[in-house]
Amino acid sequence: MIQSMTGYGKSVLQLPTKKISIEIKSLNSKNLDLNTRMPSMYREKELEIRKLIASKLVRGKVDFSLYMEITGEATSSHINKTVVNQYMKQLRDVVDGDDTELLKMAIRLPDAITTERDDIDEDEWKLIAKEIDSSLEKIHKYRLDEGKSLENDFLNRVQNISGLLEEVIAMDPDRIEGVRERLAKGISEIKEKVDENRFEQELVYYIEKFDITEEKVRLTNHLDYFSKALKSADSNGKKLGFITQEMGREINTIGSKSNYAPMQKLVVQMKDELEKIKEQLLNVL
Repeated sequence: MIQSMTGYGKSVLQLPTKKISIEIKSLNSKNLDLNTRMPSMYREKELEIRKLIASKLVRGKVDFSLYMEITGEATSSHINKTVVNQYMKQLRDVVDGDDTELLKMAIRLPDAITTERDDIDEDEWKLIAKEIDSSLEKIHKYRLDEGKSLENDFLNRVQNISGLLEEVIAMDPDRIEGVRERLAKGISEIKEKVDENRFEQELVYYIEKFDITEEKVRLTNHLDYFSKALKSADSNGKKLGFITQEMGREINTIGSKSNYAPMQKLVVQMKDELEKIKEQLLNVL
C-alpha cells in the first residue's frame, strides 16, 4: 500500500514540573530533509531522534519540534546575589539613585543571572521517547490515509487511460484503411501506370511504419504493472515514477505514428491523465 509523504503527528506529555509537546510535520521531498528544534538540554539526544525518525519516515521534508513549558516551581535560572551586590556597590560610587533603580541596572549586567545546565533524567527521557514514538505512529497513520486517497485517484486515472487505449484499438482498422485509401488516391492522381505488386509491397512497408501493435501491447502491460505495484507491501513512489516514464514513451509513440486526427485526440487525453498521475506521484513515499 502506498503512503503519502504529507503527514502530521502531535503528542503532549505532562511531567511533574514541565509539559513536553512534540510535533512532527512532513511534506514531499526527493530525500529525507530533516529539521529539528528543541531546548538545548535535549540536544545530546538529537542524533538518537534523527535515527529514529529516519527509520520510520524514510523520505520527505520533515520538521521535528520539541517544546518544553515549565509548569512547576523548579527553574534552572538563578540570581547571582554576590555579583549583583558588587554591581550595586560599584554603581553607588558612580551615580545617585535608590536601591530599586540600581537593582534594575545591576540585574541587566553580565553574570547577574546564571543558568544551570540540567542533565537529562533517563527515566524522564524514556517517557519523552515514548511520546516521540506516539507522534511517529500518528504521522504514519496520516500518511496511510492520504496514500489510500492517492491510490484511488491513480486507479481511476489508469482505468481512464485503459479505456482510451481501447478506443484507440477499436479505431485502428479505420485508420489503416484511411492510410491505404490516401495512398491509392495519391497514386491514381499521378496518372501513371503502376506495378501493382510493387505498389502492394510499398504499401505494406509504409503501413508497417505506422503500425502501433507493439506499443498497444506494451502500454497495456505497463498499466497492469502500475496497478499491481500500487498494491505491493512497500510504498515505492520512485518505482511507480519509472513505470509512468515507460507509459509516457508508449503513448508518445502512438501519437507520433497515428497520423490520424481522431486517434491523436485520444492520445492527448491519455497524456493529460498521465500528467496528473505524475504530479500526484511527487507526494508518494
